[in-house]
Order: sequence, then C-alpha cells, then structure tokens
Amino acid sequence: MDDFSGRVFEGRTGPLEGKRLAIVVSRYNETITEKLLLAAIEKLREHGFKDQQIDIYRVPGAWEITLAAKQALESTSAVICLGAVIRGETTHDVHINTTVSAQLGQLMMESGKPVAFGVLTCNNLEQAIQRSGGSVGNKGCEAVDSAVEMLRLIDRAATE
Repeated sequence: MDDFSGRVFEGRTGPLEGKRLAIVVSRYNETITEKLLLAAIEKLREHGFKDQQIDIYRVPGAWEITLAAKQALESTSAVICLGAVIRGETTHDVHINTTVSAQLGQLMMESGKPVAFGVLTCNNLEQAIQRSGGSVGNKGCEAVDSAVEMLRLIDRAATE
C-alpha cells in the first residue's frame, strides 16, 4: 500500500475512555460458556476496562442472546455475545445458529454499534472445548478483540 494516498481507518490502537460494554452469555452448555466469559472479562481488563465498565447479561440459551443484546445496546457502546451450540441428533442447532447469527448481524447494522459474535457453533463437545481455551484458543477473547477494535475504528472514522 505504499502507493495509496487515501485515508485508511483502523482500530488496532487508540483510547477507549468513557466506553461501557456488555457481555451477553448463555448458561446453556455452561461448562463451555463460563470459560468464554472468564476469558472475555480478562481480555477486557487487558484492554484497560474496569469491571465497573462491564455489564454481564446471563441468558438461558443461545436463542435468548439476541433480545438481551438489543437491551444491552441501549446503555452500552458494544456487546460481546457468547454461547455454545453443539450439534445433536437433530437439526435444531442449525436453526438456532442461523437465526441467532442473522439477528445479531441485523442488530449491529440497525444500532450502528459493534456486536461481537462469540457463539460457538460446533459439531461436538470436543470442538467446543478446544475453542473455549483449548488448542484453538478462546473465542471469547477473539470476540472482545473484535469489539474493541471496531469501537476504536468507529471513533477514529467519526473524528477524522
């Protein structure tokens, strides 16, 4: 990009003063989602957030994440959504995953605020374990990084 002379907006660094975030986390598959939540909180602290800047909404399952996220966006700058939907014997997981991901994307576009997708959509429990702190990392951390970077990018683009 050495020959590009236009503006480039990135959110990798920058201040986050005055921001409040929410984490919406499903209790279903709680052994997995609790690991996502704890990692997300720690990652927010690493980004400089104090506990008083973080609201946590616990919901029964992934299906309920979207409504809580909508509510949370009324008083926060971004929402990090965490859950774990694991394939079973039926196609129930496909319907949940498709609907929740579409609704969260729509919510982000309507609100103009970051809605980070940290809902695991796994074929089996082992995949969920690996994505909640195992060999594949922790998707809760990745969701936080995404939300924080988008907050910075939106702020930077609005001020330039």
